Amino acid sequence: MPHLRPGCLLISQPFLGDPNFERTVVLLCSHSEEEGSFGLVLNRPATLQLGDVLTLPGGDALPAARIPLGVGGPVQPDTLHYLHRHAALPEAQSLGQQVYWGGDFEGLLAQLISGALPPGDVRLYVGYSGWTAGQLAAEIRENVWIVHPDAAAKVFTLTTDAFWQAILREKGGRYRMLSNYPTDPRLN
Repeated sequence: MPHLRPGCLLISQPFLGDPNFERTVVLLCSHSEEEGSFGLVLNRPATLQLGDVLTLPGGDALPAARIPLGVGGPVQPDTLHYLHRHAALPEAQSLGQQVYWGGDFEGLLAQLISGALPPGDVRLYVGYSGWTAGQLAAEIRENVWIVHPDAAAKVFTLTTDAFWQAILREKGGRYRMLSNYPTDPRLN
């Protein structure tokens, strides 16, 4: 079984059948066999922008207000989570490859509003994906997920609409073939 750790990507198998995770790529942010796992779906855009969920000083005219939100997963959809490239943000957790999860949100917001942190260096998500202790390892043994190690930087390099397919193609071999698996094989 592949080693699970923060910074890994979890790529759903094309025949998963769970609408919450069908053709998704999840960045694993936290993993513990004893405590469970936490991740963010990277390729499910929401119809919201940051200005829709937070009142920002300066209002909707700020570039930060137009940062699109993604759906991080089905758990607690009323929460906001974020990935960024700001290493000096207090309490941020490194996921590797100069990608960080969480940290001082007020500090992050101040940097975004001032323009010191470009909006392109932040990804925001509503909700998250979670697994209880041992659940994720069991799902991997059951072939629900394909693990792609040390790939946190992909968050900022691939577009959300083609992310699932692109990451499978990049893995090559049998994974490249899976990338072409039809959404509904009955229509083939």
